[in-house]
Amino acid sequence: MSDAARLSPDEEARIREGIASAVLGAPQGLAESLEHDPEGYLRLVAATRTGAQETSRLLREAVQGARAAGHSWDTIGRLLGVSRQAAQQRFAAKGAAMPKGSPERRVLTPLTAFNEMAALAEAGLERWELVEFGPLYHAVVASDRRWEYRRVTLAVAGRGRRMKADGWTEVGNGYFPWSYYKRPLNDD
Repeated sequence: MSDAARLSPDEEARIREGIASAVLGAPQGLAESLEHDPEGYLRLVAATRTGAQETSRLLREAVQGARAAGHSWDTIGRLLGVSRQAAQQRFAAKGAAMPKGSPERRVLTPLTAFNEMAALAEAGLERWELVEFGPLYHAVVASDRRWEYRRVTLAVAGRGRRMKADGWTEVGNGYFPWSYYKRPLNDD
């Protein structure tokens, strides 16, 4: 594992501050209510639970993304401060092996962040529409149209709205750190 994978103390502090800011700032007036309203602390508990659930989901998806990019359980475990076995037991995708499907449905696998867009581009030109995705796979169904696909970083604010305005449809709810979009080609 390279030192580039590790975060600096300043980077870690910025992440912690960002999460605390999001938890305190998302519920309207939460931070101010803590000065005078005991109920504010219950709202803080609820907001913190939501933040913890979201960071747990992001961590699972980040680990699955690292695996899809070819990183070992040993490397991931070292970054998490646990053994290879503990990382694998906690984060191994359950049911990641998808059935091959019928002629109307195919599962493109194994895919990584480095080859998935080329596989999707080829499938789209062959009239396969993306309907589902997860770690190491994309599921497509037969279509009467050709499709194009885009993968964008979730963190780019406003990009999803712009893409939807340009005729793109989001597939699923995103898969940290990516969102996937599809759009039929108008060449048919």
